[in-house]
Amino acid sequence: MIVVGVDEQSYSLAALDRAGKLAKALKSPIHVVYAVHMSPHLLQAVGIAPIQIGAIEQAQIDEVWTVAAPHVERISSDGVEIHEHSIRGYPPDVLIDFAEEYGCDLAVVGSRGRSELAAFFLGSTAHRVLHFAHCDVLVVKET
Repeated sequence: MIVVGVDEQSYSLAALDRAGKLAKALKSPIHVVYAVHMSPHLLQAVGIAPIQIGAIEQAQIDEVWTVAAPHVERISSDGVEIHEHSIRGYPPDVLIDFAEEYGCDLAVVGSRGRSELAAFFLGSTAHRVLHFAHCDVLVVKET
């Protein structure tokens, strides 16, 4: 089983496309996971009320699945069993936990290509998943 992390960015959609090709070749189901994450520090800084947080999160979820829809449809039309999940939490930890809980054989993530310094300060989902996942990890570079 393959799990792939997505958001609305082109590098994560490249990872979804690669995961779809692998899933087709391996005759494996694919689980597409969007980690819904809003930094508490950001919310505190802009003073967003709790009731607005739910609306903002739903707008994010809708945006991601709208952007991913053509990719999901193409993968599905190739005969791949595909499941979509929106899970609240810190993206790398959501992917790591999902892969372990569902016994995934492969986690696929995209890489935005940040420098090591930027990744140090801003974090890197690919880096964290690569080092902490209990399954194999494929990091896909956007081409």
